[in-house]
Amino acid sequence: MLVERLTLSGQFLALSRFEPQLFNQPIEFVLANGVTVNISSPGVIQFTPASTSLKDIVLSCGVHGNETAPIEICDDLVSQILRLELSPQHRLLVIFANLPSMDIEKRFVEENLNRLFSGAHFSSASEQNLERQRAKELEQAVANFYTQGNESAQRLHYDLHTAIRASKNDKFAVYPFLHGKQHSLEQLAFLYACGVNTFLLSESPTTTFSYYSSRQFGAHAFTVELGKVQRFGENDMSKFVAVKETLTALIANKELKLPEFSPQKCFIYRVNQVINKHQADFKLHFDSDTPNFTDFEKGHLLASETGAQYRCEFDNEAIVFPNENVAIGQRALLTVVATKI
Repeated sequence: MLVERLTLSGQFLALSRFEPQLFNQPIEFVLANGVTVNISSPGVIQFTPASTSLKDIVLSCGVHGNETAPIEICDDLVSQILRLELSPQHRLLVIFANLPSMDIEKRFVEENLNRLFSGAHFSSASEQNLERQRAKELEQAVANFYTQGNESAQRLHYDLHTAIRASKNDKFAVYPFLHGKQHSLEQLAFLYACGVNTFLLSESPTTTFSYYSSRQFGAHAFTVELGKVQRFGENDMSKFVAVKETLTALIANKELKLPEFSPQKCFIYRVNQVINKHQADFKLHFDSDTPNFTDFEKGHLLASETGAQYRCEFDNEAIVFPNENVAIGQRALLTVVATKI
């Protein structure tokens, strides 16, 4: 009965959100096209084609529950696969990460899930919450997926988000710190085909989902920002045509015909400052609607708190992800400066 509901409606996300008890036990079944479906928990679904897979692809969304456009994109892709309208030719794991936060239309319930990977979820029992439990669960899901695949398969992870505020560069991607490895121009070309024209090169370890896959499993992994937060049903999906078409071609193993990556057509930055909030009186010194990638001159006061002032260290240093309302100890602002690759 459950399999029939899934294959007729394709509504895996809706069932995961509103009837999660249906997935309390792992489920496995085979579609008419030979694709094996494995559901390990609510919001976590894997597709394995009958043929040998050359790529192991993770698509994650909803790490922040109010970032709805990527959720709607992934929901549509999963629905198409379950209804036999799209046939994956590579192993594919799709993760709808923070289901409870989707229901309340907020970034998180108790704690920012994207600060809890690479073991950051470990804590005393008194500090456990749903986000910490989910981070551990998702780490295990990704670990199982990659380690059970073909060792020679290319590992990919695109963690899809939208930003709290508008951006001068609408779609951008954060490339996790690679610990000396080379950046992949092929992957940058793929993201450019998705409509991403701005890249941030991280220069230190983090506790984000994409860094976890990159560091632990050598995956080509990215945090991909696809515009500004909107409520469910209010996204202009015409803005995501390139993203959906490119991801669909990747999943179906259609020829992508990617042009060679051209840095001249893109904006490439390196992270210069990671500014954390240490005091309750932390304050940003620019308007709350200032777009991401707005730049300032050297010496400009960006933020302050008791005992500290944070200023631009270079001319044209730009802001990304400013949020003075984060918890004490968490990142309140990134600054970036132009670089080359």
